[in-house]
Amino acid sequence: MDDRMNDLAPAVRSILETAESRGAESQAGGDDRVDVDPRDLESAFASAAADDRTPVIAEVKPTSPTTDGVREDDPFDLATEMVAGGAAALSVLTEPDHFGGSTDTLERVREAVDVPVLRKDFLVREAQLDAVESDVVLLIARFLGDDLEPMLAAAHDRGFQVLVEVHDRAELERALSAGARFVGINNRDLAKLEVDLSTFEDVAPHAPEDVTLIAESGVTTAADVRRMRAAGADALLIGSAIMDGDVRSNTRRFTTADATTADADDPAADHPDADDTIDRQPSR
Repeated sequence: MDDRMNDLAPAVRSILETAESRGAESQAGGDDRVDVDPRDLESAFASAAADDRTPVIAEVKPTSPTTDGVREDDPFDLATEMVAGGAAALSVLTEPDHFGGSTDTLERVREAVDVPVLRKDFLVREAQLDAVESDVVLLIARFLGDDLEPMLAAAHDRGFQVLVEVHDRAELERALSAGARFVGINNRDLAKLEVDLSTFEDVAPHAPEDVTLIAESGVTTAADVRRMRAAGADALLIGSAIMDGDVRSNTRRFTTADATTADADDPAADHPDADDTIDRQPSR
């Protein structure tokens, strides 16, 4: 781990150290390569919008370092309920040590639904891309540094669509230079783990029109969705706010957010600890 990681929160440092360890194990493993024929994420967002749904990536998230407790429902059931609630795509955690995820869970979820599925993990070596088929993989610019461009190329070579996560303008520029077409702007600061929706508002204006922007972290109410959409979010990745309660009704609350106007109708306002988000108006 280089000097860029010195200011990470202890929980994030632990996640990264574990990812490095799992990456070394993957590199020493077999030679089986994954090649994917992905479900198109952009088309899924467009279909949601055509159906008057806010494009939402709903996340199957058993637990995390920033939430309390563990959700032990069958991921198959959670996934189908999220899609029934209008989710345009799903995100599935495959990080086992801090988020309770697994590649087996992703495989089961992807078989259960017909929407694109994002593999949410902390990938630091090319061999980790071959662990499981998914439609989209997450690459975090902060964690990869100069390795972002070759990792992005390796993922594309296997057929994956790639969501590149950034936290500031410098990381956005690095992602764009590497060739990112889907960019997630994370509202959660990796040093203090604090969430500030103005992060998306500050970074989004510097992205070109042909990049699809996804707002991540901190969306807990319909008003938050509309705020991110107004700032340029094409979609929102929402985790904890959907997992906290009935996932179908929670998902529907967010996928209909563009059509609602008052938080008085939004029970999600009672869930201040929500974690992940995605959505945006076509104009930026």
